[in-house]
Amino acid sequence: MQTATEWLRSELFTVGPLSDALAWVVIGLFVLAGAVEWYGRRTDADLMDTARPIAVAAWVGFGIFWLNLFPAFAFEHQSYVEGILSLVGFPACLYVAKLLYDGRDTLFVLSRAVAVMGVIYLPFETIPAFTLGGTTFPAPRQFLIEFVTMLTGEIITLFGYSPALVESPEGYMATYQWILEDGHRYNVSIVLACTGLGSIAIFGGLIGAVRAPLSRKLRGLAVAVPIIFVLNVFRTAFISIVSGNQLMHWFPEVVLFMFGETNAYRVSFLLSDRVISQLLAVVALIGITYLVARQLPELLTVLEDILYVLTGEEHDLQDALDLPREPAVEQPEARRAD
Repeated sequence: MQTATEWLRSELFTVGPLSDALAWVVIGLFVLAGAVEWYGRRTDADLMDTARPIAVAAWVGFGIFWLNLFPAFAFEHQSYVEGILSLVGFPACLYVAKLLYDGRDTLFVLSRAVAVMGVIYLPFETIPAFTLGGTTFPAPRQFLIEFVTMLTGEIITLFGYSPALVESPEGYMATYQWILEDGHRYNVSIVLACTGLGSIAIFGGLIGAVRAPLSRKLRGLAVAVPIIFVLNVFRTAFISIVSGNQLMHWFPEVVLFMFGETNAYRVSFLLSDRVISQLLAVVALIGITYLVARQLPELLTVLEDILYVLTGEEHDLQDALDLPREPAVEQPEARRAD
């Protein structure tokens, strides 16, 4: 039987119960900080001194969360992009905590955004299947993964391919099995990271956090969510087709060395997913951000804060990107936090 110390060592730097629990605690702190700040604005009570340490603690915890995930992203998932972002996320979160502690109150908007992101994403990541009133409900992640898998299969069929749909390692019908010319069976599984939920949660959080009329928030969501979801389904189909037909078996020795891999059948997958798709995803997110900001100019405040954290310099995105900046809901200047 494992001792508490042995369990803790086995869970550190992995995706599992410990990382899930840490995520819920951190998001809980973000939600609490946002609720205290919101109540203070609504009642004209000065609660910044109460909300500030809660938000600071949340950002410190958020940094620890990303540091804990770095080995999983970098070595298990073999993703340079996700690995670098998670590693950079640790000092970045600590820096945000320091700025908040020092009085940069606009960062409360970014804190609210993280709270909303977590509320959107974590149920899909952590809630298991359950039975209620004699009816069994699948885990939210299973429903979403299998739905994206079905749409991916439709696109694969449109391109003239017909791989078999088999059970994934998670136990879902979410793996396309391809038979290569040499008879080798190559499986491409759809997982939660393939559904676009992460990007949708990011935009949902940013849009939900800013103070703006509901109509313009809905316009921002109407721009971001469909584009992200459609592009993501085409991305999963692209990766499956390329991997299942070994269409990018380029410079195998170099690719295998770069990713610390030995299985030559994974070269096409690594190039199509870990390199091409992830880099294009960054470009797509920048483009979507621009389109959303045209509908919801209040988003500029959050983006400018992110740039300040990254560069240490103030930026005026309104002038740089020629974007309008419509006024947010009016509030007393003494209480303004965004």
